[in-house]
Amino acid sequence: MFDTKDIIETISMIREECLDIRTITMGISLYDCQSENPERLCSRIYDRIMSRAAKLVKTGEDIEKKYGIPIINKRVSVTPIALMAGGLSVDDAVKVAKTLDRAAHELGINFIGGFSALVQKGFTNGSRAVIDAIPQALAETERVCSSVNVASTKAGINMDAVAQMGRIIRQTADITADRDAIGCAKLVVFANVPEDNPFMAGAFHGVGEPETVINVGVSGPGVVASAIRRKGDCNLTEVAETIKRTAFKITRVGQLVAKEASERLGVPFGIVDLSLAPTPAVGDSVAYILESMGLEKCGCHGTTAALAMLNDAVKKGGVMASSHVGGLSGAFIPVSEDAGMIEAAKCGALSLDKLEAMTAVCSVGLDMIAIPGDTPAEVISGIIADEISIGVVNTKTTAVRLIPAGKVGDMVSFGGLLGEAPVIPVSNYSPAKFIGRGGRIPAPLQSLKN
Repeated sequence: MFDTKDIIETISMIREECLDIRTITMGISLYDCQSENPERLCSRIYDRIMSRAAKLVKTGEDIEKKYGIPIINKRVSVTPIALMAGGLSVDDAVKVAKTLDRAAHELGINFIGGFSALVQKGFTNGSRAVIDAIPQALAETERVCSSVNVASTKAGINMDAVAQMGRIIRQTADITADRDAIGCAKLVVFANVPEDNPFMAGAFHGVGEPETVINVGVSGPGVVASAIRRKGDCNLTEVAETIKRTAFKITRVGQLVAKEASERLGVPFGIVDLSLAPTPAVGDSVAYILESMGLEKCGCHGTTAALAMLNDAVKKGGVMASSHVGGLSGAFIPVSEDAGMIEAAKCGALSLDKLEAMTAVCSVGLDMIAIPGDTPAEVISGIIADEISIGVVNTKTTAVRLIPAGKVGDMVSFGGLLGEAPVIPVSNYSPAKFIGRGGRIPAPLQSLKN
């Protein structure tokens, strides 16, 4: 039986504190679509996506009406295209991306993820074709998202892939420069990538997943910040307990929506991702949570400790509320998508170095950060290498989504949930010789756990 107080509290979370389901993401396997003929491959991929996800958007809308819970995005993730692209040319891979985009438009979904490659130990012919196609593919599509996994704790860091992704990000920024390098906002570089992540741009349908699956990503930074403010002056143990209780309630909403969507679509329920995903809306901010704990401004000394506590409490509270938890699960810090992060970066409280330190204890990494548009590829690769090494050494997922655009102090805008961001400075010193060495950085000792 539902408690009346809990029902009223949930309604208040939705109406006043920006509680929503950030995404329902349907994962779809494309293995049955294999073909040596590029045209036939594209046709099979299109037919598979259209048939499996035909009712996804309507189902999400019906659940919204039934429970009064906003579901912001309906998305699809597919098998990494590099696994299907062994015999494809770069031009063929671009055609596949356009096929994904056409399906996304016709279904009415927000994004489709899976124009992806896994190269933590080396390149296949398919991964080379997909990676080389990324700049053109993202420039000529609207809803396609791309990801590349360049490292893992088990494999170490593929520095050849890191160097190449610096060049790919540079090319993508150049080819979409007239749109504030929007292509780069749909491209993420990973270490230890999860195969059941419902959030873009990193979502793809992993090799161990079923034919079709429903994964749900929750949100609710505004709810957590409000709960902490209502608690008033208390010690940090009580703050952590408040976050745990709030995360439990938020995740229960996600579990409810996930099960309902699964039953209506006749598709297995995969996971609920507990991540607190911010938006550019005022109040819906992870930075504001940290400031509600007592920080004058996100980025000041103490920020990493506060974020570590937040991430831990979110996981402890959320894991009890769902039968299956996965994805990234914690707190996101995408600069352009978080109103508080934007403010902190604008006033200089939040630097690239501080963001890197924060990523050691949060869910993802250097996310949606605008850097100068003339940043060399080698510097971009150096930033990637630094961030990826944090994930490899700490056996966690880390990622990089950088947007080279404009000059330091400029604001670049991407629209919608992608928001806007101030361009922040990078080091003037070059890592080019280090990046140019190539090869692999060996896996750390903690990889030998068997």
